[in-house]
Amino acid sequence: RLRTRDDFQVRRLPRVFDDAVMEEIRKTLGKLKAAQLELHEMPGFGRFVVHDHPFFSELQESTLELVGEAAGEEVEASYNFLSMYTKLGRCPIHMDSPEAKWTLDVCINQSEPWPIHLSQVLPWPEGFTSEGTDWKESIRQAADHRFSAFSLEPGNALVFSGSSQWHYRDALPDAGRERSCDLLFFHYFPKGMAEIVDPMNWPRLFGIPELAEIVMTTGTHA
Repeated sequence: RLRTRDDFQVRRLPRVFDDAVMEEIRKTLGKLKAAQLELHEMPGFGRFVVHDHPFFSELQESTLELVGEAAGEEVEASYNFLSMYTKLGRCPIHMDSPEAKWTLDVCINQSEPWPIHLSQVLPWPEGFTSEGTDWKESIRQAADHRFSAFSLEPGNALVFSGSSQWHYRDALPDAGRERSCDLLFFHYFPKGMAEIVDPMNWPRLFGIPELAEIVMTTGTHA
C-alpha cells in the first residue's frame, strides 16, 4: 500500500483554500518570530522552514477528503511544513520517505512562477543505478523518468506522490533583484499505515534488530 499506482497523474488544484483562509495564512507568516524559523535547510535548499505549526496542522486535517479523492485512497495526515525560499532557493532532486507518500503543495507567495519538475510514477523502492559520477543529472536525463514541469500561482496547489516521483526545482534565477517563494507542504500516508511508515518501528515489525542502528543514524525523515 506504500507503492503508488502506475496510472496516477499529478492533480492541479486551482483553489484549495478560500480568500479568507489564504489571508489568514499570510498573516500567520507575518507574525512568525525569528526563533520559530528552522535554519538547518538553508545550506542545501536556501530556505527557512517551520514544521507542524498548529494553524497549518488544523488546515491539513481539513484537506483529508480532498487529497484522498485526488490520490484515489483514504489518507491520514503526516507532517507539514512552511517553506520560505530566499533568493538562494533551490530544491535538489530527491524522493520523499514513505510517510510522505502524498504531498499537497500550496503556493502562498512568490516573486514569480517557479516550476517544480516531477517524474512519472516509478516503482518503489526504485532500482535506479548510475554509472556516471553525477547521479542527480543521470536521474534528470533518464528517458524513462519523463519529467514534467508544473508552475503555480498563489492559491494554486498540486497533489503528487513524493515517495514515488523524483522531484526538483532549479535554482531561482539571479536577475539582480530579490527572489522568494513561500510554499506550504502537507504530507499524507494511506489510512491505517501510521505504524509501518515510522522507521522507529521497523526493527520490531520486521524482526531485524540491526535496523535500529540505521534508523538512529539517518533519522526518521529521509
